[in-house]
This record gives sequence, structure tokens and C-alpha cells, in this order.
Amino acid sequence: MEWCKYLRDNYALSLHTDISGCFCGCIYKMSLRQRGQGGSAVLEKYVIKGGKELSGEVFISGAKNAVAAILPCTILSDEPCIIENIPNISDVSITLQIMSEMGAKIRMLNKTTVEIDTRQLQNIPVPYEKAKLMRATTYFLGTLLGRFHSAHVSMPGGCNLGDRPIDQHLKCFSALGAEYEIDGGMVNLRADKLVGTQIFFDKNTVGATINAIMASVKADGLTIIENAAKEPHIVDLANFLNTMGADVRGAGTDVIKIRGVEHLHGCEYSIIPDQIEAGTYMVAAAATMGNVLIKNVIPKHLESISAKLIECGVTVTEYDDSVRVSCDRRPGKCNIKTMPHPGFPTDMQPQFAVLLCLADGTSIISESVWDNRFRYAEQLTRMGAKIHVDGKTAIIEGVPSLKGAPIRADDLRAGAAMMIAGMVATGVTEIEEIYHIERGYENVVEKFRSLGAVIERKTFPDEDKKSHKNAG
Repeated sequence: MEWCKYLRDNYALSLHTDISGCFCGCIYKMSLRQRGQGGSAVLEKYVIKGGKELSGEVFISGAKNAVAAILPCTILSDEPCIIENIPNISDVSITLQIMSEMGAKIRMLNKTTVEIDTRQLQNIPVPYEKAKLMRATTYFLGTLLGRFHSAHVSMPGGCNLGDRPIDQHLKCFSALGAEYEIDGGMVNLRADKLVGTQIFFDKNTVGATINAIMASVKADGLTIIENAAKEPHIVDLANFLNTMGADVRGAGTDVIKIRGVEHLHGCEYSIIPDQIEAGTYMVAAAATMGNVLIKNVIPKHLESISAKLIECGVTVTEYDDSVRVSCDRRPGKCNIKTMPHPGFPTDMQPQFAVLLCLADGTSIISESVWDNRFRYAEQLTRMGAKIHVDGKTAIIEGVPSLKGAPIRADDLRAGAAMMIAGMVATGVTEIEEIYHIERGYENVVEKFRSLGAVIERKTFPDEDKKSHKNAG
């Protein structure tokens, strides 16, 4: 099984399958430190030699944020579901592992298609060891509550982007009739029955909007969600649920109406292309002054990214399901303020910051979503960038070039930005903590190589661990 082999080889997963090829489970050991020969500890890094213009074509994978919700959502189905266009990323492997351990039967039909049968799934707790690895484990709260009227899920982890409370999630569960308690880091939900209601979110929240939808699709009566998030992956989730027989209307607007149904049937469904992966390659093409055709995209989802690239003097040409990005001169300055969809996505601002580090003039980035989004600035400064961060604002003075340096990936999107920085820098850049990147980008090394980037995945002795051992 190619998919399972990929996970085992790249993410230190121990997999086992039955003779039918069913994915039965895995032991996730995601860590920056891997074991070398003789039990010695090693570090995995990306080593990038910069200065190459990117050119060619790249195919965009299924959306990480969409699949993160849709896979747990199959728990609500009374029949097996087939999900297509699954990205080969570690967040998928963690989700499938959790579901497999709960009793779901998971069969990989090919490297991008999975069949999930949750009829025998048991309502067991989602432990801290799994929940700490990604934020999306919160979606098990909504799906388990919707099916079993109870749920037990550890508080989530994921990228350290600042305060990420679940108060709005709990608000919607309470409104539907559930009681909750948080005990020892475990969120416990229980309801005699779920009843449709009116939910108004105090702030725009993607995760809580998704959980509200999933918890209410089988509730009695009508649920109205106001101030709902409008991201493309919320629309994708609603389309998936409707394909199973749900009645969800208004997704993509700030008011979503859900009329509960008694049963949801199985279906075949294909995940939308990843908006942020596409945007990352668009920015990489512009930053390296390259010419890249980005295929398998929905151009409508990329409008805010395209608009800012064009403002910087980059050429963006849209086709039916692809975009071409080209740049033959130093980009111009621009100001960015991240906003909920359809505004400029917060998940694209670290990548865009690299482009603005090379721009002609001074640019300002205002972050309105996460508190700790600018942690990457320190890494870019090591490469010669001029960035001043004040709270949730970054002032970037463009410089002619960046220089290769040892840097790290502080989180998923910052890691993608470091890769772009390495590709535009002179000399060699080594990136540590690459596991962050592989949470959300499928075959990222291979894809960038296909565009002409000089990048390798290498292992190095873990000097920190060696020193600690010697000191002991």
C-alpha cells in the first residue's frame, strides 16, 4: 500500500493492514527526532540552495482544512463513505488513526481515496497523546455529540498561534441542549437530546461554526447559526453533509440554517483543492521571479491572494481550474490586513511576508486573527530581512536579497514561508522542525523540486540530545 508506506517512511508510523488492504491502525510517533543506526538520535532538516527561478507546473492537493472536518464527519453516517482527493499529510494520518482506534473500518482504495465505515465505531475518549498533535481533534466533539449525544475529547493542540479558546464551541453545544465540563484537560459533553436552536457567535470562528453544523444536522428541528464563518472548507463540509442527506443551507454566508434529519446515508465525495497550498506556490513563484502554472485550483478561492500579488506588480492569469503566476522584476510594496474569508487569509501572511522582505519599499502587515503569527520574523531577520514587529503589526522594509542561514519552522505556515525564504536566499539554508510543514503540505519537497528548486531532506546528528546525554 503506497499511501501507508509513505506515512511509515515519512512520519515514523507503524502500520498494519489485513489481507484486504484495510488500514487498521497506526502508532503515531511524530517527532523532529528520529532514530538513526545504533539508536543514535538524528534531526531531519530541509537543506535548500537558493537562487533558482521556479518554473513549470504543480498540482494542488485536497484541502487540509476541509478534510480535517469531513473525515470526522463520517461518524454521523449510517453507511460507509468514500472520500476522494485526500491529501498525503500527517494530520490525515492522525485523524484516521483516532477513528481506527475507535472501531472505524478504514480502507485505502488508492493513495488519494479512502473508504470509511463507522457503523461499529465506539464512543471512546480521544486522548491527549493524539489531541495535542493538531487543533482539528475538536471536530470529534461535534460529531460524537451528534451521533451518541456524548463526547469525551482532550483539549486540542496544533500550531502555537496564541490563545485559541473553545468557548464558542461550548456555547453552541450548550445552546443545542448539551451539558459540559472540563476535567483534567478533558472536555466532556452529554445531552439527553439535541434540539434545534438559534446560535449567535460573539466573534467569527471557523472551528465553532464547523462544530455547530456537525452537532445540529441530526438535532430535532431547525438550527440557525448567525455570524457564521464563510471559508471555502465550511461550504465543502456543508456540501458533503447535503450529499449524505442533510439539510444545510446558507453555507458561505453569515447565516446558516440546518434542519435536522434522522439519518445520513453513505456517499462518494471529493475534497476541494487546498486554497493555502495553492497560495503558497503562487507566492513562491513570485518571490523567485519565476513562472509557474498552478493546477487543480478554484480561482474564486484565491481572489484575495491574487489581488495582493497583482498589487505588488506580479502577473496572475486565471483559467478555469488553474492560475499562472509570473514575475520578471523586483516586487513592489503593499500593505496587508488579514481578515476572515473573503478577506486576505491569515494562513498566507507568513509566506507573503517573505515576498515583501524583497519588495521595493516599506510594507505593513496587520494581523487580526492570531496573536503569535509573527514568531517567524526572528528567523527572517537571521537571513538579513528588516522586520519590526509591534504587537499584531509588522513593518517590513524591503532589502535587495536574503542570505541563507540555519532557521526553524515555528509552525505550519511559517515553515512554508521559511522554505520560500530559503529558495530566494543566496547560499544554503537549513530548516529545522520540518514536521510542522508536513502537517499540511503533501510531497512538498518533491513538488518544489519539480519546479526547479534545489532542496533535499537530510538527517543530522542531534547535538542537543547528545550534549544532554553527555552532561548526564
